[in-house]
Amino acid sequence: MLQAIRHLLRAVVVVRCLGRHGALSFFNDLPLKPWQRRLLRWLNREDMPGRRGQRLAAALLELGPIYVKLGQGLGTRPDLMGAEVAADLAELQDKLPPFPGSEAVKTIEEDLGAPLETIFLHFDRIPVAAASVAQVHKAVTLDGRDVAVKVLRPGIDVLIEQDLQFCAFFAWVLERVLPNSDRFQPEAVVRIFAETTRRELDLRMEAAACDEFRHNNQDADFFRVPAVDWMRTGRRVFTMEWVEGIASDEPERLRAAGIDPERVLETASNVFFAQVFETGFFHGDMHPGNTFIEPDGTIVPVDYGIMGRLDMPTRLFLGELLVAFLARDYARVAAVQVRWGLVPAHVDQGSLAQACRAISEPIMGLPLNEISIGRLLGQFFEVAAAYEMRVKPELLLLQKTMMVAEGVGRALNPKVNMWQLAQPLVERWIATHLGPAAQARFAWETAQDLAERLPRIARRADAVLALAEQQPDRDRRSRLANLDRLAWLLVGLALGWLLT
Repeated sequence: MLQAIRHLLRAVVVVRCLGRHGALSFFNDLPLKPWQRRLLRWLNREDMPGRRGQRLAAALLELGPIYVKLGQGLGTRPDLMGAEVAADLAELQDKLPPFPGSEAVKTIEEDLGAPLETIFLHFDRIPVAAASVAQVHKAVTLDGRDVAVKVLRPGIDVLIEQDLQFCAFFAWVLERVLPNSDRFQPEAVVRIFAETTRRELDLRMEAAACDEFRHNNQDADFFRVPAVDWMRTGRRVFTMEWVEGIASDEPERLRAAGIDPERVLETASNVFFAQVFETGFFHGDMHPGNTFIEPDGTIVPVDYGIMGRLDMPTRLFLGELLVAFLARDYARVAAVQVRWGLVPAHVDQGSLAQACRAISEPIMGLPLNEISIGRLLGQFFEVAAAYEMRVKPELLLLQKTMMVAEGVGRALNPKVNMWQLAQPLVERWIATHLGPAAQARFAWETAQDLAERLPRIARRADAVLALAEQQPDRDRRSRLANLDRLAWLLVGLALGWLLT
């Protein structure tokens, strides 16, 4: 009861803050009852300047760190918020004043179980960066290596858990009080957000992501991932190699340092392609502040708290979708979505194809260097939501990452598009994985997998029959006969698949 009262009081604070910034206007789109509309008009300041997304961003910034992170998450959901609002939310900056260096030292000593002087030769108590969850310090190891030490804010796990519980409660209330609010999927959004945020509170997960990313890119030319210092990493502390360089969106500084921005762009394009299509594991937050260019032109990303993972079916879907869009074959664009199960079969494919044409032609009609695949995907997800498309969060994160990468690419060379540079690689990958040979290989691998599972199918059928024999039932014999026929049907289908 006490917690429910606390949640209700917090809800009053949140609603008042949203209203003060004019951010409650999002609910105007819902079929509210007359008294709800009057209440909304009374609570919401309609005269506030700025776009809806900017007003919402300002409110979330005032509410605190966890709401800023929620806003950033919504910034990856153009299918829910609309492209313009999502773009405004994506610009929210996750920054806070630093906490005392003495608190960071205490956390390090507790987490690593040793005095600071036995861990580092030198530790700079003034952080180089501070965000809502953690801050970063520069240090020198006992063997003389420069490292970056990321330390969680003291007590942040308790505070975040309280905020997450309130967000879950608030989402639950919204879906039950406001009609058709489920269009925004508040409970699902908060659930995914909570899972991601809780993972961020264990810095060993970020270290593992960095280590996997380093392994995936160990053979890449002019692209390097910092090494993890596992001996100085724990749940609340993450230590990795120190990185210095020029920000990736400063072409004049790069040229002054003797670095060719065009070669940097070519490297970034090739590596981004490899992340998305070859390994399916990509950096989800490669904005200029997280990407440095070393003196020899090597790209070094940092901050591995947001990573995306695409399984092979999703990569194949994405590849086929891009091919259809680039060929301007909108019937195929619609068919691809149905075939891969992202859109229900009952959807009118002709209408969906028409909608895809409407958002694609203005983009695909631009000069090649101005075409934005990230923008195209963003508008596609927004339109497809009206056709019951079930978009995976990873694809939405990828779309946001594409937009950021394309922006950096334009800063490096406005005359060249990242897609132009990576297109031959993508087309070769698609031909390899979607061509006739690939289809035959996929069928053979499926048949092999089915052959391996045949004995298990037979054993499970026997187990079901044995269980049925133990159950006293008037129709036991009839059920046994049906189960027997079903078991043999499964085996027959499996054998038929193998022989075709």
